Amino acid sequence: MYQDNGKPTILGDCILLIISIIINSLGNALTVSLNLGSALWTASAVNMSHLFHMNLGNILLLEGIAVILANAVLLREIDWHRMLGNILFMVPFSYLVSGIAQLLTVFHIQHLSLVPSVILDIVGVMMIGCGISIYQRINLILHPNDDLMQILRFKFLHGNAVTASLTAFITPITIIAICFLIQRHIWAVNIGTVVALLFQGTFIALSDRYVFRKLKHQRL
Repeated sequence: MYQDNGKPTILGDCILLIISIIINSLGNALTVSLNLGSALWTASAVNMSHLFHMNLGNILLLEGIAVILANAVLLREIDWHRMLGNILFMVPFSYLVSGIAQLLTVFHIQHLSLVPSVILDIVGVMMIGCGISIYQRINLILHPNDDLMQILRFKFLHGNAVTASLTAFITPITIIAICFLIQRHIWAVNIGTVVALLFQGTFIALSDRYVFRKLKHQRL
């Protein structure tokens, strides 16, 4: 899977990318189905799906398109290769999260008692950080939300994953606040959201060090 110089082969890149998408999708779906707090971008999409009465997958897709445009503004260029990669990642990912979340409700995990629910929710947030770490290091194609964090991290914040993660979260926090002001109700925001806000950058940084340790950041 790796070349002699330590970099993944093309096949290795593809395998690691698929693994990272599955880990991230399952983590997001866990937090959505438990409703004990999702990662902030997912939580913002859940609240918009209730506000506009739209399928979560469609909202995730539209939200991603908006972030692609914002990333182009930050980069001050239209990078069609990068934007196409964002779309290729985002479309299956959006509907995978929505589909797995619906599937998990069949197993009634939303009816678990509080302690195992909280533990599972935190595990879901950790899985999200792990998945992001892997595909950001591959840097072949990225979800636009994670591309935003990558741009902030390496273009503006000297490689600091924690600061970049917190900065990127300003937008979904604003979306959630607006939805709450309109609906007077909030979804997918709970202890898991606080854990994501405070520690997702840390989970990413730790995964950079300990998950697939030979995999370094590429194509920056």
